Amino acid sequence: MSYRVLILGANGFIGSALTAAILRERDWEVFGIDLSDHKLGELTSNPRFKFIEGDITINREWVKYHIKKADAILPLVAIANPAQYVKDPLRVFELDFEANLEVIRDCVNYRKRLIFPSTSEIYGMSPDAELDEESSALVYGPVNKQRWIYAASKQLLDRVIYAYGVRDQFDYTLFRPFNFIGPNLDDIYEAKEGSSRVFTQFLSNIMHRHPIRLVDGGEQKRSFTYIDDAVECLLRIIDNKNGVASREIFNIGNPANCMSVKDLAHLMVETAQEFPQWSERARTTSITSVPSADYYGQYYQDIQTRVPSIRKTVERLGWAPTADLQAAIRKTIEYYVRSESRYRCSAVELKNIA
Repeated sequence: MSYRVLILGANGFIGSALTAAILRERDWEVFGIDLSDHKLGELTSNPRFKFIEGDITINREWVKYHIKKADAILPLVAIANPAQYVKDPLRVFELDFEANLEVIRDCVNYRKRLIFPSTSEIYGMSPDAELDEESSALVYGPVNKQRWIYAASKQLLDRVIYAYGVRDQFDYTLFRPFNFIGPNLDDIYEAKEGSSRVFTQFLSNIMHRHPIRLVDGGEQKRSFTYIDDAVECLLRIIDNKNGVASREIFNIGNPANCMSVKDLAHLMVETAQEFPQWSERARTTSITSVPSADYYGQYYQDIQTRVPSIRKTVERLGWAPTADLQAAIRKTIEYYVRSESRYRCSAVELKNIA
């Protein structure tokens, strides 16, 4: 019988890229659920992919049924946006913690392998030069800095999963994404200042000729990871040859691609100028600074540096990232330049129909 992978949140950035890679490179079946399928495109017609449009908090019986039938479960549904941590922390907790806890318990009850997305934010304000899965402290701010509710929710789930592993020999892998970027990341066509991930926010600003606003000057450093590299690591985790990934925690990131947000903004503007369709927009895009309290509100607190140790992925999975940051930026911008024309054509057609 074919190996079955269940992806909750299949239409998300990671979910859609992983689904595509599985159907292209493995002979597994994929079952997916999400609120829509616009990122999945032609994948929905693949006979090895079964998709349902739904909400994991509402379609609980569908989720539970397919957990029973699956060999590996990836619950990728979460709110992962700092603006939402501040504006609606209880919604973040309800979805990211409560809804996923039910999925985790189902996996334990039915003895199913769980591959769970932790987060690079779990390390909080750890001062370590490289963040290690087994030794780095998890350092958060005070309760009144509500931005930490996401990291705290993920940390508690990590601890719950780990405890099930110790008590019940439950088979799991935790992975911690470090700023995945690439084609199909987010919708950049509607300007949504402050509600997108930093990379797509900058792309959207360039496209719409809006100033790029650097929170507190953009001195914060992040390590950016190209999605193809990340998906290759996830495939090895799902393969789990000889149990190398069982009851392990892995950082998935590219320490060589560590850059300040300010330098990222300048590099993105420079790279966008290479494309004739965006060249003038990029040249006229200004870069300014804004205090975090004005941008996110009083409940925000930032993380200054996030660089992953990838020792374990190299040693246990034989994986290391290969895409440098400039190449990753160029490929991502190229995707959005091409897709912009399709988006505008679709918008014109809809307007004409109306």
